[in-house]
Amino acid sequence: MSEITANLVKQLREKTGVGMMDCKTALKENNGDIEASIDWLRTKGIAKASKKEGRITSEGLISLILDEEFAAIVEINSETDFVARNEDFQRIVKTLTKISLLSEDLEDMKSKKIKGKELSVEDFITEAIASIGEKINLRRMKKIKNEKGLIVSYVHNQVCEGMGKIGVLVSLESDSDREKLKDLGKKIAMHVAATNPISIDINEIPEETLEREKKVLSEEARSSGKSEDIVEKMTEGRLRKFYEENVLLKQTFVIDGESKIESVLNSLDSSVIIKEFVRMELGEGLVKNEEGFSEEVSSLLS
Repeated sequence: MSEITANLVKQLREKTGVGMMDCKTALKENNGDIEASIDWLRTKGIAKASKKEGRITSEGLISLILDEEFAAIVEINSETDFVARNEDFQRIVKTLTKISLLSEDLEDMKSKKIKGKELSVEDFITEAIASIGEKINLRRMKKIKNEKGLIVSYVHNQVCEGMGKIGVLVSLESDSDREKLKDLGKKIAMHVAATNPISIDINEIPEETLEREKKVLSEEARSSGKSEDIVEKMTEGRLRKFYEENVLLKQTFVIDGESKIESVLNSLDSSVIIKEFVRMELGEGLVKNEEGFSEEVSSLLS
């Protein structure tokens, strides 16, 4: 068998646009023959799908699903908004969203089989790429559970049922009337979509985030040249403002522009507890992989 060199992998990748691992496999299967490897990739349906691999997928949809006790939210990316609004893409997203409700996390979801097909989720996506003509990326998912209360959802910029640019799930517990609780939950979910809080309460802010913020605020106050006791008071005031802007219970309710969320939770006949919330916005935090070609080849052939 011919040696599968980095140069051979590079040549096949340049000719097909296929990912490194698939190129390596094709060359092994075809004794290093470039043209035979190209044909092999085409027969496997890989060449067309994987040719999109280097492109950035920052469009797509946030999609969510709920049942009695569980809810799940996923981000599925495409390359263009045009494809995201395509009904075929939306059917693909709907299929994957249903799988998310049966999964524990993203890796578990990728290993699941599609009902009615002998395909894993990953293979289903590869097939969908070939059909749609753009790269599709199952980027992230989150599943939450609430046995005692209820979970409420909200989708912003909805393009079809349960799909849009921003999705929110809010898990609530209360002895209040269920319909009233659901109505309040919907408004809180809309609020979360608008304000993007980092935590429910102050004690849930990640310690690293809080320490970094305190350091920045104290340095800002100290640059004023005031005495240390004044600097301390200035820092405390700015930290309160930080809480009011970023902590859900401390935020001003966007629906009325006056009440704090923590007081809104006491507006029903029984107190309401926000157990959890999840907010996903399409494309947030996406960073292009800048790994060099030579490093990628070396890692695969080592």
